[in-house]
Amino acid sequence: MMKRRDFLRLTAISGVAALAAPAVSRDLDWTPIARRVRRVKSFELDELSIAQLQELVDRGKASAVSLVKRYLARIEAIDRRGPRLSSILELNPDALLLASELDKERLAKGRRGPLHGIPVLIKANIDTHDRMTTTAGSLALKGSIPNRDAFLVERLRAAGAVLLGKTNLSEWANFRGSLSTSGWSGQGGQTRNPYALNRNPSGSSSGSAVAVSASLCAVAVGTETDGSILSPSSFTGIVGIKPTLGLVSRSGIIPIAHSQDTAGPMARTVSDAAVLLGVLAGTDPADPASVQSSAKGQRDYASFLDSDGLRGRRLGIARNFFGFHPKVDELMEFALLEMKRCGAELIDPVPVPKPPELEAAEIEVLRYEMKADLNAYLATLGSNAPVRTLKDIIRFNEEHREQELQCFGQEELLKSEAKGSLRDQAYVEALATCRRLACVEGIDAAITEHHLDAIVAPTSTPAHLTDWVLGDHGLGDSTTLAAVAGYPSITVPAGLVHGLPVGISFFGGAWSEPKLLGIAFGFEQATRARRPPRFLDAVEG
Repeated sequence: MMKRRDFLRLTAISGVAALAAPAVSRDLDWTPIARRVRRVKSFELDELSIAQLQELVDRGKASAVSLVKRYLARIEAIDRRGPRLSSILELNPDALLLASELDKERLAKGRRGPLHGIPVLIKANIDTHDRMTTTAGSLALKGSIPNRDAFLVERLRAAGAVLLGKTNLSEWANFRGSLSTSGWSGQGGQTRNPYALNRNPSGSSSGSAVAVSASLCAVAVGTETDGSILSPSSFTGIVGIKPTLGLVSRSGIIPIAHSQDTAGPMARTVSDAAVLLGVLAGTDPADPASVQSSAKGQRDYASFLDSDGLRGRRLGIARNFFGFHPKVDELMEFALLEMKRCGAELIDPVPVPKPPELEAAEIEVLRYEMKADLNAYLATLGSNAPVRTLKDIIRFNEEHREQELQCFGQEELLKSEAKGSLRDQAYVEALATCRRLACVEGIDAAITEHHLDAIVAPTSTPAHLTDWVLGDHGLGDSTTLAAVAGYPSITVPAGLVHGLPVGISFFGGAWSEPKLLGIAFGFEQATRARRPPRFLDAVEG
């Protein structure tokens, strides 16, 4: 759910002056030093949207059962064999039975809504009370079956979605070791990027992002604390939405930090992400943060999609999030030209501060909340839980070093365990600092002062090499402000650099999802920048 590099190693290059807008294609696709093509068989459901899948069923060309069978065959062919993406941690043994029941219901009563009979994958830190387990990728929770579904899973089932399985992730949502490698878990191994198998998928929602990008499902659910939906979505060329904190219930999700954790949609198109968001959103009595969702959330986010959604919008360009990579900057200049062409008013630049003290305060908050929240979650599992406390997890990892600590350590778990209670003054002050810098003096100040509809920045740089020796070494991203503030952010594909995807982010104030979706959809329709993965063996330029 969060990215290690920002807190522990990366010194970001910021404040770089904007490049003059170059006349370039949206795909800065120079030939790299090594590019070996791995052939993957064509797939009849490749890149199909939810609406297109429903049309197949309406025309009698498919059923929920046949969709599940086709996706299962695709998973077997390229996730477990072939390129071996390793994005799926566990398949649902009841998926075909559920699909059959939904087909019968559709014939008798019609469909419940747009997700009726649609295969969906969810991240392996989201509870299900069925024959699947919920492990966060850790062998310490192997075999753990929670006592009930997560609230968002209840919402998916009620909407008629078929839970196809659970996706691999950066173990413990990437809050474990200081030299962690995104997409790796003790249970699932290393997830690989479908654009180039030697490149990292980012994390922690690595498997969800890769599965969506490679058409192993229609849509997927990821979770984020800081960057874990947005960054892997950017790395794998898909749309990701990190909602306002509380729009989607946090109950039944293995936590890092209640002040930042949220689940959200991951899809190949903005329209599919909007459909999924409408299903996930809702008020959960077990989650106090979701109380406002009943008044400020929406039932139908797809209704806010507008192909002319950029016209008249005031967009603030956060230049201090540029400058990490020159070719990404060129791609962003093309994107900004497209926004202007579509009628957006660009306020350029808009200072959106990201002071070093924000990162220091954030990591302090996360360490305190990880200990408190994870211990509280483990207590809900009852007597069947393999481990009961964070201390138990640390001990388990030490006792199973060859399986769990073979690539990197558990420094963050140790630092969290050393923290006191949430009444400690250090925690209270750090949390106040986060809210002041990210909200009051950050996003809120920029939007109010410049009368903005959204802030725009590159989501991340292209995917770095997967490196089990040095860990992640991405160059930078723009996810932290919205994450710490608890505000929404949407990433949309902006094009390719050396054959690797790069996303652009639109973020704004609390509960601004309808406005952001309209802007994101307008950009998507104007640029059509997504390119399906080609499953290259390597990009080493």
